[in-house]
Amino acid sequence: MLDLPRLMVAPNGAFRQKSDHPAVPMTIDELVFCATACAEAGADGMHFHLRDPSGAHLLDARGYQEALSALQTAEPRLAYQITTEAAGRYEADYQKTIALETGAALVSASVRELMRDGVERFAPFHAECRARNICVQHILYDVDDFNLLQTHLPPEQFHDPKMQLLFVLGRYSAGQVSDPKDLSPFLEAMTHARITPDWAICAFGQTEVAALTHAHHQGGKLRIGFENSVFLSNGEIARDNAEKITDLCRNLAQGAVPPMPKPIADDLGDQLYIETSKLFDFIGCFGYIWSSHIP
Repeated sequence: MLDLPRLMVAPNGAFRQKSDHPAVPMTIDELVFCATACAEAGADGMHFHLRDPSGAHLLDARGYQEALSALQTAEPRLAYQITTEAAGRYEADYQKTIALETGAALVSASVRELMRDGVERFAPFHAECRARNICVQHILYDVDDFNLLQTHLPPEQFHDPKMQLLFVLGRYSAGQVSDPKDLSPFLEAMTHARITPDWAICAFGQTEVAALTHAHHQGGKLRIGFENSVFLSNGEIARDNAEKITDLCRNLAQGAVPPMPKPIADDLGDQLYIETSKLFDFIGCFGYIWSSHIP
């Protein structure tokens, strides 16, 4: 089973548009260009989303196969992770099919999303992934998600040091702005559960680099990119994803956690991105609650 990359770029996400930033990669060719630039800047992995012709989030097995082939051929220095994010468009059974059928070795999946079609289907899905050597990085937005994973993943898998986790900081805070202190509950949960998984974080907003630098000092791996923030550590808007990698690497080399700039949305489009993604999260959570109470 593969380890998580040390520094993974997340260049586009499910909702970012060219109107948010002109360097958001929307096509496979743009993802390839971004991958090479980010590898040169110091990344060793990429977490990416596909888009349909209208620019909307897309989960499609053939599309992923085409993208992975192009990316792995053009830039073999990076490991590539696909997403199964619902983004208000897809049900849990389809998300699981995407994880299993694309041929990707690295897959990210939200614990709360995958349980929408019944917690009893969660463990068998992960057993099938393990049988196919697919590494699932479990996306955790809060300690409740951590507890869900601990409850429904078989103990031998939960205590496996190869288990991959992603702690998401700032997703549900005011204005989607993270704080380095947001990591503490996850660190405490791992200590209490006596596990040492392969873990990483991503962090929303202008404080992204401060949160990532803090996590690095705690032994975590890092995911950075326009999916979570278009800002550099000094509060300026980045030219592209590669500049964000360069900026983070410079801060890591300096050692100290950079000061956190005053969090603001960079423009109306960024605020719209925040509110739209919140709406799709609400839809997904409502679906999970509904399915959990219907026999």
